[in-house]
Amino acid sequence: MHYQSPQCLQAVICDWAGTLVDFGSFAPTQIFVEAFAEMGVAISLEEARGPMGMGKWDHIRTLCNQLEIAERFLQAVGHLPTDADVTALYERFMPLQIAKIADHSAVIPGALDTLTWLRGQGLKIGSCSGYPAVVMEKVVALAVDNGLQVDHVVATDEVPSGRPHPAQALANVIALGISDVAACIKVDDTTPGILEGRSAGMWTVALTCSGNALGLHYDQYQALSDSERRAAHERVAAQFAPSKPHYSIATIAELPSVVDAINARLQRGERP
Repeated sequence: MHYQSPQCLQAVICDWAGTLVDFGSFAPTQIFVEAFAEMGVAISLEEARGPMGMGKWDHIRTLCNQLEIAERFLQAVGHLPTDADVTALYERFMPLQIAKIADHSAVIPGALDTLTWLRGQGLKIGSCSGYPAVVMEKVVALAVDNGLQVDHVVATDEVPSGRPHPAQALANVIALGISDVAACIKVDDTTPGILEGRSAGMWTVALTCSGNALGLHYDQYQALSDSERRAAHERVAAQFAPSKPHYSIATIAELPSVVDAINARLQRGERP
């Protein structure tokens, strides 16, 4: 039997913070800083952003594995951070995150128009996040209040392994009834999220300016000149390069042109 590639895309699977909502991805990063501070350990916003895209327990473990942070932890707490300490930090993080999520819930400009356009093309909208289900429930409710709805959501604690493993992306494929992973695009603002899409066999689109890597509020981004925006895009795209995204764009507002390009490639028999 001769295998044929799908002729057109069937679904787009989006990340949440930094992709659909929360321009600059501030909700999780600020809370990491606060959770560590509660244990007397100072970390910077830049340090907190480092492992973004992972599930939050894994994110905290990765931060604690960094020598400088581990040394600060040792001085503050009296021993190097154990898995039990990571869990204690996670348990501090969760109520703070739930309480503060509404402060950073604004829909990213262009996201609503893009989702409307995608649906007009007959595409389904899946989604996944490094947030656990208890946080995603609130994120999704706030998004609905702001007019943003997706067809399916997979939280990081609803699969055996979170990003960069492919499980969350593939859970969307199953739930949405997609016939071929090559008919899907994974859109994300973090390297673990791009690796997730790659390992799931999907097309991948990295967002350079709305998310964690650039880390600007929308008004700060708007204040940049055209040349500053181009430089920011190129700098962040270079950071994504090792994860090999198929496309890099500034924000989800630019996604329609990528969809057209990928559909043309699928019709030529190409696969991700």
